[in-house]
Amino acid sequence: MKHKIRIHLADDHQVLIDGLTNLLQTVRNFEVVGSSKDGTTVYNDVVQNTADILVLDISMPKKDGIEVLKEFSEKDFPCKVIILSSYDDLKIIKEVMKLGAKGYLTKKCAGENIIEAIEAVFQGQDYFCDAVREKIFNNFMHNNIKVNKDYIVDNPILSSREIEIITLIALEYSGKEISEELFISSHTVETHRKNILKKLNIKSTIGIVKYALKNNLINT
Repeated sequence: MKHKIRIHLADDHQVLIDGLTNLLQTVRNFEVVGSSKDGTTVYNDVVQNTADILVLDISMPKKDGIEVLKEFSEKDFPCKVIILSSYDDLKIIKEVMKLGAKGYLTKKCAGENIIEAIEAVFQGQDYFCDAVREKIFNNFMHNNIKVNKDYIVDNPILSSREIEIITLIALEYSGKEISEELFISSHTVETHRKNILKKLNIKSTIGIVKYALKNNLINT
């Protein structure tokens, strides 16, 4: 029997927890195994319930979501974390992704995207809802970095995130600079880089740069 994705919810509003629970329980391979309304209990609750995915709010009593993420990183992450928040501030998005969160959704788009986000993060991908991705894209434009969107659509082998990383590598961004630009950890950047090399059957960063130039991914 296929392993169900075990989900823990952390939010101080019971109405939201109930709504999400009702929605997620409609998915056959999802199981909501518990919830927390106080940030101080989240880590122990997740460990006790052996959750695969934690859906975590930023605004929590006593210990907020950022502090919870710091606790997770200090104790080794017991599960993958998706932030579900009312905030869409880039500074907050950047901070939580660098702390190890794998997804970020605003509460406005949760109903449309939460199922897709959980499935993607469980499979090892990063996930941003459209509103957050638009924020990140606008930040790219502000820094005069342009990604060839047509190539993303026409080439299903590579994800949009991988295209972004290829573009930044070709623009001579370091791993640390890429992590800061995309609001992800350096470890996640390196994982993507290895996946890119494997998918494109190339052996080095120089190969990635050549690939970007050949396919017109750099357009600054």
